[in-house]
Amino acid sequence: MQMLSQTPTAAYRRVALDARIEGAAGAALARICLEEAVAALGQALAALDRQPARVPHEPLARAQAIAVWLAGSVDPAHPLRASLVQFYGGQASAIRACVTAPDASVIARVRDDFLDLLEAA
Repeated sequence: MQMLSQTPTAAYRRVALDARIEGAAGAALARICLEEAVAALGQALAALDRQPARVPHEPLARAQAIAVWLAGSVDPAHPLRASLVQFYGGQASAIRACVTAPDASVIARVRDDFLDLLEAA
């Protein structure tokens, strides 16, 4: 059996996130996902600052998974569906490239793009 988390702080964070997701739908759920992607990318940048030669796999994988989920979950009736799917897909690809060759400027750009989208929403 796997532990819920490596640290109590991470476990509490996960429980709080699960509770937020459980009570959300539609735009609120997308907002939570964007917030989580921004946080994960911030963690990746901090990890690169501490250890530039070490790839921050876990936060990058989390951010990429969120971007992929967002791309696949855009409402078919949304008037900007095609643009949003392309945007999220491009962000997921940029993050995936950073898993093999971390580039802090790319990670920061993706994070800023997600922040811009959050502010617009």
